[in-house]
Amino acid sequence: MKKILVANRGEIALRVMRTARKMGIRTVAVYSEVDRHSPHVRFADEAFCLGPAPSSQSYLRGDKILEIAKKIGVDGIHPGYGFLSENAGFAAAVAEAGITFIGPSPHSIEMMGSKLAAKEAAKKFNVPMVPGIEEAITDVAMAKEIGRRVGYPILIKASAGGGGKGMRIVEREEDLQEQMERAISEAQSAFGDGSVFIEKYVTSPRHIEIQIMADTHGNTVYVFERECSIQRRHQKVVEEAPCAILTPEMRKAMGEAAVRVAQSCNYVGAGTVEFLVDDKREFYFLEMNTRLQVEHPVSEYISGLDLVELQIRVARGEKLPFTQDDLKINGHALELRVYAEDPLNNFLPSVGKLTRYRPPVGDGIRVDDGFEEGMDVPIYYDPMLAKLVVHGATRAEAIQRMKEAIADFEVEGVATTLPFGRFVLDHEAFVTANFDTNFVNQYFSADKLIESHQNQAAVAAMLALRHHLRRKKQLNAIDAGESNWSRRVR
Repeated sequence: MKKILVANRGEIALRVMRTARKMGIRTVAVYSEVDRHSPHVRFADEAFCLGPAPSSQSYLRGDKILEIAKKIGVDGIHPGYGFLSENAGFAAAVAEAGITFIGPSPHSIEMMGSKLAAKEAAKKFNVPMVPGIEEAITDVAMAKEIGRRVGYPILIKASAGGGGKGMRIVEREEDLQEQMERAISEAQSAFGDGSVFIEKYVTSPRHIEIQIMADTHGNTVYVFERECSIQRRHQKVVEEAPCAILTPEMRKAMGEAAVRVAQSCNYVGAGTVEFLVDDKREFYFLEMNTRLQVEHPVSEYISGLDLVELQIRVARGEKLPFTQDDLKINGHALELRVYAEDPLNNFLPSVGKLTRYRPPVGDGIRVDDGFEEGMDVPIYYDPMLAKLVVHGATRAEAIQRMKEAIADFEVEGVATTLPFGRFVLDHEAFVTANFDTNFVNQYFSADKLIESHQNQAAVAAMLALRHHLRRKKQLNAIDAGESNWSRRVR
């Protein structure tokens, strides 16, 4: 594999290209008109414009991407995450064109892309499931029967869904019909598929996912877990590895269950198996993401692996160079997704020009980004500016390092989630690892964020005053005393 086209943009495109360059592989960037001057375009060896800014006219144009790939003779296409990364049709078209798709097979993508099909496959491999029904329904009477059987609250979920779309929590039977109609309508609008299923709603869940890697020689390993419970609008904002509450026994059980899920669809490459963990430490299969995840750097930090390099090597037909027993956890890692969003205004996107953009640097700090000072944050794509990732010998050390990195991250021109990240790190529930996916609803509000900033400012002012007074006292003491030098010059 001598040349790879990265069918993505921004920080993930740069992330993939850096590893490819390290491996001696030439890279090809694609870009929309609004991304013409983006860093990933300049970094690549070749770059081609796909079309206007909207993703439907650029990054989702699989036909245009394939046309470019065939014209310039690339050996592989890496889809990154988002856009076409979990599009089975695109993966199949790439293979039919005689180009290597750096990811799983179309069959695996299609099977795990349907939550119902994924549950059915996982169930056959003895993977724990949330009580509910593993078939699509539209009948309200049947839904009521299921609700009575599993007990309220229940969760209505779109079969083809993701990102919280087509999802409704129902606390009582009287609300079921209305919420079900809304879920079906939203799922149809977002995914073109109104299929929904029903399961027991786990009231205080933690969202814990397992990173897996599999080759074409029958080897599948798990690269430990990531804690992803700090979310807003069902989307992750803070992730860490390993999870603070998992025992070695539970880690092994979840890891082996994740491997069985991968084996159920003959999976090849990097993937993530997601679980819900309840307050009794019971875990249940949620879904599988058939791609590299945004939060993969925390897994790389604690394992010492380059997951993108492994993706490329596996796609080339190479065997994994290690076994499960070779993998060990080293320290603790945290990731904050730095979004151009306003946490004081319900995390609404904040677009504008980055009049100042200075990421932190230092030992144990990694910033994956695709922006530079002076660039505009476009309205057409996900508003993530960067992934701020830190590593420490312990969880406490990683938390402290992340606080310092947040303080050193200078962004002006747009609002960001940096203040929210600091709020999370300072909160007792996070420090003691006593939290779940309801963290934002339970503990966060704009008023509390403002209050925490005022407290931080007060503490900083007190420390500055104390330092000033101590320094003044030292200077006064020197001035008041008679030094040897003053005696000598008399």
